[in-house]
Amino acid sequence: MSESANHSIVSRDSDCPLLQTIGFPSDLRKLPQERLPQVCDELRKCIIANLSSNPGHFASSMGAVEITVALHYVFNTPEDHIVWDVGHQSYAHKILTGRREAFASLRKLGGLSGFPNPNESEYDTFVAGHASNSISAALGMAIADSTTPGHEHRKTVAVIGDASISGGLAFEGLNNASNNPNNLLIILNDNDMSIDDNVGALHRYMTDLNTSSRYNRWRDKIYRFCKRKGIIKEKGRGMVLRFNNALKALISARQNIFEGLNIRYFGPFDGHDVGKIVKVLNEIKNMNGPRILHLRTVKGKGFEQAEKDPTTWHAPGKFNPETGERIKKSNDGIPNWQEVFGHTLVELADTDSRVAGVTAAMPSGTSMNLMLKKHPSRAFDVGISEGHAVTFAGGLAAAGKRPFVAIYSSFLQRAYDNIIHDVCIQGLPVCFCIDRAGIVGEDGVTHHGLFDLAYLRCIPSICVAAPADERTLRNLMFTSLKMDSPLAIRYPRGKASVAEWQTPLEEIEIGKARCVRASDGAETAILALGPAVRQAERAAELLSEKGVAAAVYDMIWLKPLDKELLVRLAEAGIETVVTVEDGAASGGLGSAVSEWAAGYDGGIRVVCLGTPDKWVAQGTPDELWHECGYDSDGIAKAVEETIKGRG
Repeated sequence: MSESANHSIVSRDSDCPLLQTIGFPSDLRKLPQERLPQVCDELRKCIIANLSSNPGHFASSMGAVEITVALHYVFNTPEDHIVWDVGHQSYAHKILTGRREAFASLRKLGGLSGFPNPNESEYDTFVAGHASNSISAALGMAIADSTTPGHEHRKTVAVIGDASISGGLAFEGLNNASNNPNNLLIILNDNDMSIDDNVGALHRYMTDLNTSSRYNRWRDKIYRFCKRKGIIKEKGRGMVLRFNNALKALISARQNIFEGLNIRYFGPFDGHDVGKIVKVLNEIKNMNGPRILHLRTVKGKGFEQAEKDPTTWHAPGKFNPETGERIKKSNDGIPNWQEVFGHTLVELADTDSRVAGVTAAMPSGTSMNLMLKKHPSRAFDVGISEGHAVTFAGGLAAAGKRPFVAIYSSFLQRAYDNIIHDVCIQGLPVCFCIDRAGIVGEDGVTHHGLFDLAYLRCIPSICVAAPADERTLRNLMFTSLKMDSPLAIRYPRGKASVAEWQTPLEEIEIGKARCVRASDGAETAILALGPAVRQAERAAELLSEKGVAAAVYDMIWLKPLDKELLVRLAEAGIETVVTVEDGAASGGLGSAVSEWAAGYDGGIRVVCLGTPDKWVAQGTPDELWHECGYDSDGIAKAVEETIKGRG
């Protein structure tokens, strides 16, 4: 951390005198409880000051401040475990756990991760970035501690949002928690939001759910009395719980879904009353058996603009901390890739009644909201359930529709079996529109979309393509309607390349590359896929300035691979092929070309550029492409080194 960065954060905390006395949760626990509201106020000031100039996930962390303070105040962290779900709400946690001075480096190259990461701090107990995993992970920790001598006293808490708890993995964790002896505490942070509005029956249920704290205290006293008198045994506890739950359902005329799973339920309580949360946590932290504490919060709490528009303020970019005015980037007319997808999908749907759209809790993040607005009966946000989204799309396709499934690359990993079993085995014409493919930047290791090329290429019957520009994206989407098999189209985060992108739709020939820079007499050809084509073109220009000729090809298709092009290059005297892809170097374009070269009796050499066999942390895309060696400078260097090697 540079000295200037340290000075930056200290100056921002100058009006936070109490927070500056807290280096770790042990310092927090020394404070009298009546000082905790001030700690919460100062945490919000710190988050606002930092994120106004160094953007991150704002609204979620603002809404979880009191929960965070209460947890670290009541529980003996890091001896006790707190497992965060997703991690969007973990900024106050980072500030309180020894990282206040480093907070200015959040999401920067070499700085703090935007999500919990055990490699960063012992207070980060499990990697978070994808939704719904906290209950399963925390349950594993709780059971491990209960069966490890000397660790039985440890407490484990899972903090999960109302959107994440609707995910299938969360339900699997809840089901297992009800069937295995454990003392897991689940905190449900219920703010009625994910990134966009929550959807589904569970959300509607959570909105109305209520349970009497007096009833819970009464039931616990009766149970303990009966156990002391020998009236019931521990093994009969489940039966008693079921009887009590049935009785309460009869009296209240409704069933509590959690207590139906034999998980004790408390709440809902005000998630911004830090004193109340501390009191309830102290009352229930030593109880036996799994239990859930339901806390109602406001996303963006403490910042008026974020409270009014939590979707926009989920990750608002830079803003004025005094006025709340967002600092917008200059509008050059060039759209984001996702906007090209969204508008093109609507355009296709306008003329083809078979077209449908599916996304998993990311309508605004993928621009599926445009389809939802124009054709609401043919657009579906299925919530945080990527596996279901894919199988649901398979069902649509099996019944004659042409679904376009828009999911981020890193999230599509969660639906791998569904892609294989429910779409590709049957050869169903589902078009996977894979957003945020490749290096995504500051969100870091959990969000980079580096593996889709590799994990899709090995699946029979699916075609895989990556457009280098927005016109090609449009034409690939149009082409998918002419295909009777699955197609995956992957494209990156951020801006595309030109403002004039709404060109007439044209069908693209499957499995054919295009030459973007011919070079007579070249001994090297650069084969690039997707946005890496632009880097390859710049590299060729740099090489030309040094008197080195290199041809550049936009492969467009990873599968089927244009093998005819490879044969032509070999026959034309190309000795070295350099492949470039914004993804894992193993398994993608480089591997495909290398496999071809190994079976070709021509002695052609293949140099593969992409992300190396290691985890890539956060940073800007430019920084990370350079670090991974496939920006224009890295490509040019690789070509020069191959020439020197031949010499």
